Amino acid sequence: MTGQRDPRRNAQSQMMLDSWLKAYARKASPGDMYASATTGMAGHWLAMLGRLSDIGRGDFAALTEKVARQVTDLGVAFRLTGEQDERAWPLSPIPLLIGADEWSTIERGLAQRADLLEQVIGDLYGAQTLVTEGKLPATVVTGSPNFWRNMVGITPPGGHYLHFYAADLGRGPNGDWRVLSDRVRTPIGVGYALENRLALSRATGDLLGWMNTRRLAPFFSDLRRGLSANCNRSEPRIGLLTPGRYNQSYAEQAHLARYLGFLLVEGDDLVVSEGQLFVRTIEGLKRIDALWRWMDTRFLDPLAFDGRSTIGVADLYEACARGQLVLSNWPGAGVIESRAFAAFLPALSQALLGDDLILPNIATWWCGQPSERHIVEGDLETMVIGSAFEQELPFLGGARSCPGSSLSPAQRANFLAAMAVRPMDFVGQEVVKLSTTPGLSGGDLTPHPFALRVFVARDAQGAWKVMPGAFARLAAHGDIRAALMGDGDMSADVCIIDTAPVVPETLLGSLVNPPIRRLAGMLPSKAADNLFWLGRYLERAETTARVVRSILGGSIEVDSGPALTSQTILRLIDLLIAWGAVPREQRDWPLSTLCATALGDREQTGSVRSLMDSAGGIGKGLRERLAVDFWRLIRRPFPVVETPITETLLEAASVVIDRISALTGLASENMGRTDGWRFHDMGRRLERAINTCRVTRHFAYDEASSDDLTILLELCDCQITYRTRYMAGPSLLPVRDMVVLEAQNPRSLTYQITRIDEHMRALPSLRVDGLPEAQVQQAGTLVATLAPMTGDTLPIRMVSTMETRLLALSDAIGQRYFLQSRKADKPLGTNLLA
Repeated sequence: MTGQRDPRRNAQSQMMLDSWLKAYARKASPGDMYASATTGMAGHWLAMLGRLSDIGRGDFAALTEKVARQVTDLGVAFRLTGEQDERAWPLSPIPLLIGADEWSTIERGLAQRADLLEQVIGDLYGAQTLVTEGKLPATVVTGSPNFWRNMVGITPPGGHYLHFYAADLGRGPNGDWRVLSDRVRTPIGVGYALENRLALSRATGDLLGWMNTRRLAPFFSDLRRGLSANCNRSEPRIGLLTPGRYNQSYAEQAHLARYLGFLLVEGDDLVVSEGQLFVRTIEGLKRIDALWRWMDTRFLDPLAFDGRSTIGVADLYEACARGQLVLSNWPGAGVIESRAFAAFLPALSQALLGDDLILPNIATWWCGQPSERHIVEGDLETMVIGSAFEQELPFLGGARSCPGSSLSPAQRANFLAAMAVRPMDFVGQEVVKLSTTPGLSGGDLTPHPFALRVFVARDAQGAWKVMPGAFARLAAHGDIRAALMGDGDMSADVCIIDTAPVVPETLLGSLVNPPIRRLAGMLPSKAADNLFWLGRYLERAETTARVVRSILGGSIEVDSGPALTSQTILRLIDLLIAWGAVPREQRDWPLSTLCATALGDREQTGSVRSLMDSAGGIGKGLRERLAVDFWRLIRRPFPVVETPITETLLEAASVVIDRISALTGLASENMGRTDGWRFHDMGRRLERAINTCRVTRHFAYDEASSDDLTILLELCDCQITYRTRYMAGPSLLPVRDMVVLEAQNPRSLTYQITRIDEHMRALPSLRVDGLPEAQVQQAGTLVATLAPMTGDTLPIRMVSTMETRLLALSDAIGQRYFLQSRKADKPLGTNLLA
């Protein structure tokens, strides 16, 4: 590739590109990564920008929208600290390019650094010779809140304390790379780097292949094999331990779990028994061999680390101590993340590796040493001052660092006073001046300071592999070394450009065929719970929307006249009140106002909007199990109801019904017939069965009017079938038979409980005697009760009885399958180590 003009490029696109480049050159400094030709990448940058201009047809704003659509389709999102709602992921359409020669230096430097950190951590939790020989002050170790004394002497399986490592890198104006910080506690960003690549590839077609961009898939394959290598089984079960769906990067964690084939688990899903870790599933306890943890050590085990933790696993420490669990990374490894450690790594590299660091730190002075303290005090204006151990500084308003030049006189005095009392709590670091990369601002190319987070993982042989790409953060303001994204920041894909075409490779690995399997995989109890209630909430929302549509007369054809009787309307309203869709005091309000509340009032727990919000919330906890199309539909914004006008309300109700029908179709046609699908379908069937009982009691009572029966047929979507069969107005007994008892009617009560019974019998049993479990017996009893009946022998009180039994069955399902206790899931005489 070269920087010459492409003769195929149209004149408008070329003019726009030339204009952007001239504007960018005026804003860029001579040391900018793009402007610098010392790396030999200038031609690649020009060629890449030209192709992007062609893809956007001379409009980078259009390209930005195209990339944003791909991000949305992938479900990439993040949450700022303190915010409840997720934000769309801000991905720049312009990747950051790095040449293969320059990247090889980064690879060697990070592999060297990972080896150094591994040795340091191993010594701190082993022989501790670095401290006893004076190579490392004890205060640097014990002062860190991430040093855990109870991990001393506990060696991880395979001897590796680190399986995964990340470094934040900055590139100076002269082209030199430096390490801004080391990260080993949580691998935030690696999933976003993968998602950035997927989104950009989809939006730009063959651009990345055309540029000979190295692929990311081999790195993730090495990561998976590396975790497996230290497990005791040839086909180990690996979990990704998440703090939960309210974590800032939960979307990233779910995507990685799906991509790598790991179980996405929370603390509630796991239990330690006899020194081994198990996941609670609908089949009982199943052994977990390795965990890739995304939570800090202090949260892992409330009995061993921080008793205030509510998201950890009791006795997880015991599983580690017995050598029965591979944990990435080992608890306590985060001790090396403190700023204080950076001051000693150059000397430790000489002592342990016999060589200088290939990638140096930013210069750091730990104030626990008198000479370094005096340097910081004397050069305060030219340094960044901060906490040595990542703790908040009260005199900085809770911040952990700030430029010394920005301190007010009062803050400066407070800092010097605090340092006089406890100098070991502070460091001084050089001010980092970063080079920039092209980004978009207001549709124009503008230079943005950037930092890279580069990821390193062990492969199956224990060697370090560096991901050929990175997570690039283009900061709008604030600390470029922040953990993730700030308000206004952007991310960018990082492309490593090779000199020759890159051989395609996917996570599927080699062309050797693996053994054929037809196993669906196990289903954790929490996932079963979520799938079950996702089905129930969607069904409940659809039924409520149908009731609203019936009140407004959206699709009813009433034989007796153009409108329903007031008594029938009141029965519909009473249903909405009983379901929590409208408050009781609104019973006499205008119908349009009442229906607007039932549709869109978030304050009402039974409103359609609240139910869809609940379904969406559950969906967030199932990201790794839901198809992209399903996820896109469930996340779609709720239709806005600005004024209580009948036509607007009918349109909103129809939109909801159509959307839920599409979700039902996707589940029916696209979900594999696994246990997960059974729970989702069973939840929908159970909710529909309960609602059928309720509407039948309301509208098929012994003195029901024609309007009542018509409404019942409408709510159960049976009016066309009834009229085709009977060629007459609705009559009580035929309506009861069709709605409650007809086995061929997919909306009838009998149909629902028959499907529920089939699902229950297909689910795994914990009994070893072959007899059905209690909940299976309950479902079978429901089917047997209705089987001999017809419409003329079905008393209305039996419908009430069936509703009560269905509610009891729901409770029994929850007690058996969801969040099982330690004792309850272990059947006598069985082996649960599978």
